[in-house]
Amino acid sequence: MTAGRRRNPVRTLLTYVALTVLALAFVAPVAYLVIGSLKPSNEVIDGLAGFAPANLSLDNYNGMLDRFDSPATGYFGDFYLTSLLVTSVVVLVGLLVNSAAAYALARLRWWGRDLMVVGVVALTILPFEAIAVPLFYLLNDHRNTYYVQFLPFVASAFSIYLFYSFFVGLPKELEEAARIDGAGPWRTFFRIVVPVSRPVFATVTILTFLTTWGSFLWPVMMIDQPQRRPLPLAISVFQGQPPYDWGQIFAFGVLMVLPVLVVFLLFQRWFVQSLASSGLKG
Repeated sequence: MTAGRRRNPVRTLLTYVALTVLALAFVAPVAYLVIGSLKPSNEVIDGLAGFAPANLSLDNYNGMLDRFDSPATGYFGDFYLTSLLVTSVVVLVGLLVNSAAAYALARLRWWGRDLMVVGVVALTILPFEAIAVPLFYLLNDHRNTYYVQFLPFVASAFSIYLFYSFFVGLPKELEEAARIDGAGPWRTFFRIVVPVSRPVFATVTILTFLTTWGSFLWPVMMIDQPQRRPLPLAISVFQGQPPYDWGQIFAFGVLMVLPVLVVFLLFQRWFVQSLASSGLKG
């Protein structure tokens, strides 16, 4: 092994130290949240001492659930059901709609396709806040419903662009072989393209889930009934109501964050693979 290729132990040590510090920076808030949810309220907001696992119990979880025990306050199960329903529809239907639209842009030939691609790219930089007010007046008669919370977000320019970027890089020989065997566009898409596109599907799933699960502005504008509140709106209302109990607020936060961690762990393999392949292409 040449001197230029010999691994520098000091550089390796510094790399591991930097990665460890970075990992701790990401893990520390989650650890603080979990430990705080198990401690008495007066010991939660206590600086670095909040990391000490002492006097742990499930009292905060029981107390938080007990405070949501009437139609006036809403029920925690209703909040969870709303978030799960809305997020599931946006993710699952969005995967079908956005991937099909991206495939049409990437592979099919039709008049105006290039102009449509430009339009999709332009829409990716348009923030939701720019259209929130017109959308509010358009759907004002459908407030406090489930579908008004997911209907505007099923189609996503950003998701279409991610799918489009991935599909453009796929070898055309796979699809040409399918056409020779008599497969049409839909069969080619579902039998050939989708199975080899797991990385981009995982990426879109994670990003869409994170965005939808944490959506706050649109529910604030459209939902004022406790029974239809998603979790982000519910925790915002909860933490502003006396008596203020940080232990219970942390317990609410843990139950809200838990599905996000589960989804990421389920799809992290293909998500990392997608990032790695993007780096190789670049």
